[in-house]
This record gives sequence, structure tokens and C-alpha cells, in this order.
Amino acid sequence: MTPDPRRLLPSDAPVTLIDPDGKAVGNAVPDDATLLRSLGALITARRLNDQAYALVRQGRLAVYPSSHGQEACQVAAAQVLDADDWLFPTYRDTVAAVVKGVDVVEALSLLKGDWHCGYDPHEHKVAPHTTPLATQLPHAVGVGHAARLRGEPTVVMAMCGDGGTSEGDFHEALNFAAVFRAPVVFFVQNNEYAISVPLARQSAAPSLAHKGVGYGIPGERVDGNDMAALLSVLGEAVRRARAGEGPQLVEAHTYRIQAHTNADDATRYRDEAEVAAWVPRDPITRLRAYLQDRGVLTAETETAFSEAAERAAGHLRDGLNRDITPNPQDLFAYVYERPTSQLREQEALIADELSREGAL
Repeated sequence: MTPDPRRLLPSDAPVTLIDPDGKAVGNAVPDDATLLRSLGALITARRLNDQAYALVRQGRLAVYPSSHGQEACQVAAAQVLDADDWLFPTYRDTVAAVVKGVDVVEALSLLKGDWHCGYDPHEHKVAPHTTPLATQLPHAVGVGHAARLRGEPTVVMAMCGDGGTSEGDFHEALNFAAVFRAPVVFFVQNNEYAISVPLARQSAAPSLAHKGVGYGIPGERVDGNDMAALLSVLGEAVRRARAGEGPQLVEAHTYRIQAHTNADDATRYRDEAEVAAWVPRDPITRLRAYLQDRGVLTAETETAFSEAAERAAGHLRDGLNRDITPNPQDLFAYVYERPTSQLREQEALIADELSREGAL
């Protein structure tokens, strides 16, 4: 049966509940306790982003795609999930994985170059970070489809950027999820650039959320720097997916304040005035102003948030400043549950060479 396309269309403008000045503009603003907890998570997230960027310059991380300025998307994506729900992050979604429960040192093992994945994905239901664009989306749909077949209430949050929506995997994932009504929330963080390619050069659609219509998936747009709106829109999308209403597509309008990575020179494709225009829309500034105006954010609470953020940054520094001695045999230990004959042959070859060099 073809769904009524009018019910699939996103709103004309991104949903906003708290404006850039910190004033409520909607009636569905989450309660103060929820937003206060979110502010604490945002402050820690910003501190981790900045600390990781510094560790790149010190040679302790190979690369770091910062989510500075996009922390509200990161925090909200994890906070709306239950413990048994799955998160499928991209390379820029370290903060989301940390909010879901992954230790930040383990989360950054990939970008340090120690491991493909430094944590057990099953422990916190967080899939490994993926660097190839959108390849995690079909995997996310598979997990959601399996959960539905087993009758489990699991919802999967499948994250990608605006550049990921130009990939074939994005469209294949949406189509399969829609046909089989997989409980997946596709969460697109539209930060205006796919590395150096602006959005206007990669999509002619009215919005990225409109792309769901072609697959029978309802879409919604949300202000990606408004923590309250994100919690509301993403929370509703998760509720619908869990209730058996099939996949949902949410596009968050945000902005990548820093370069794509430390290897990128953003001044080659955008000017300072464009970046400066987004600074007043910062998610932390906005939420802080709202909570101060409500009288629920005290100086003592701000101090406690800052101290917690510094502890998290210190833990990150200590963890990444520790070197490990990798075991070459681990190259073969975690590829297949039952290694192939070719893999066993290669493992024996390496072991023999290392033995003759006295390394084993």
C-alpha cells in the first residue's frame, strides 16, 4: 500500500523550540532537569572535542574529525535511545558513542591507529565507527530488521552526514528499511559541507529530509543547534519506530565550525564571515541562556559541569598518552570466527618470520 505522500513531507522550516537568544518559541520544550543534564553533556562534549584536536597536534592521534558546534546532535542522538537500542556512528560521531556509554579512550583507538575498534560493540550497543561514507547504514538496517523479526523492541539510530546522502548505500538502506518496516531512525547531520563540497553542489532536493518521500519514509527537519528541539524530534522518531511505524528520517541543520579534519584547510572553500555567522547559534550558548533565564542554572552547577569536563579531558589525555605494544598475531585473530585456510597460512608465515627475528 502506498502511504499518503502528504503525511511523509517534512515541515517547511526546521523545528525550533529555543531560539538562538535562548528564548522558548515552542510549547514542547523538555523539562528543566532533562535540559540541565543535556547542558552538562554538551560542555563535556565540547571539552572532549577540543582536547582531541589538541592531541592531534601533539601526535597522539592520527586524525580527528571534530564535531565542534554539532555537539547537540551528538548528545541528543544518544540520549533519546534506551540501553538496548543500537547506535551506528560515523567517524565524526565520537561524542555520540561516548554519551551512549563507550569510554572515550576506547572510542578513539581507531583514530589513534591502535585498533579497528577499541571497544566491544555489544557492550553498549554501539557499532564501530565507519570512515567510508554511508556503509554503516545497510548494517544498521540489518540489525533493525533482525530485531523486528525476533520481536524485540530495539530501535537503531543510523547516523550520517549530508555527504552520505549522496551515496548509494544511503538509498539502498532507506529502501530496504521502508519495505520491511525496520525500526531505524536515519539521522542526517547536515553541516553544509561534504569535506569541501557545499550542499548546493551535491543535492537539488528541497531538503535532505524530503528524500524519504521517495521511499515511503516520513521525514522531519530540526534545528541541529537547538538541544530542546533535537530531543523532541528525535525522541518522537524513536517512539514511532519502536511502535512499529517503520523507519524515520530526520535532518538536523547544523554547521561544522572547524575544518573537516586536521588535514583539511577550510579557508580554501569558505570565508570567515560564513563561519562567524554561525557562532551566535552555538548550542551551548543557547541552552545556557535558556536555563539561566529559567533560574535553574546556578554558578555552582556551572562549576560542577566544568570540573566534570576537565576530568573527562584528563582521562582522554592519560589514555592516549599511553603507548601499547601491538601483537602482530592480532591481525588474524579477529577477522573470522573460524579463520580460513589462507588466513591460517598467512598467520603461520608471519609467526615464522617473527620467530626467526626473535620477536616471538
